[in-house]
Amino acid sequence: MGLAADGFGPLQSAGPVMVWLIVLVFVFLECAVIVGLFLPGDSLLITAGVVLAAHGSEAQVWLLAVGAMTAAIVGNQVGYHLGHKHGHRVIARRSGRCLNAKNLHRCSQVMERHGFWGVLIARWIPFVRTLCPLVAGAAHMNRRTFTIASSIGAVFWAPVIPLIGYYGGGQLGKVPWLMPAVTAALVVALIAGTAIGLRHYRQEMAKPPETVEI
Repeated sequence: MGLAADGFGPLQSAGPVMVWLIVLVFVFLECAVIVGLFLPGDSLLITAGVVLAAHGSEAQVWLLAVGAMTAAIVGNQVGYHLGHKHGHRVIARRSGRCLNAKNLHRCSQVMERHGFWGVLIARWIPFVRTLCPLVAGAAHMNRRTFTIASSIGAVFWAPVIPLIGYYGGGQLGKVPWLMPAVTAALVVALIAGTAIGLRHYRQEMAKPPETVEI
């Protein structure tokens, strides 16, 4: 168990600042650009909550939630702009794992049928929340409606996930060896998940492109 604690030492000593930087970048990318499809966003926020619990900083986790909320709102606007810029066409990947015509059409149908509520619910579905701004922009969904719905979704989503990690981490802290061991395992899993995700992203983008009408 000492090894786990020692392995976690550099991250623990880096403290909330490193956690903030990593989380805000990941949340923004997950909402703004296609690479976000392959990033472990929810896992990152849970891990961030656990890390902050190790520092006993409840104020920090709430501030992180505000930061994540802001990054999500800004990322949604960037994603919408990118979709809107290219008109009613989105470049997918033929036989793609995530960025394929089937997923784009499903997302488009949700936006068309449910509008405001579709955008709101999309925030809670990992790959849909990345495609949603792009598809909404390409479909020329009313920007005000999109902005309000996506912002409300971010306001409710951003605090919930890190707080689960924070209060769960607080329970782990009652057992001296458990907190560093679990946190180290989460960090290792997160790093591995990110590396695998980026590898899948490169494989996806290497596939032949196809234009999908939205």
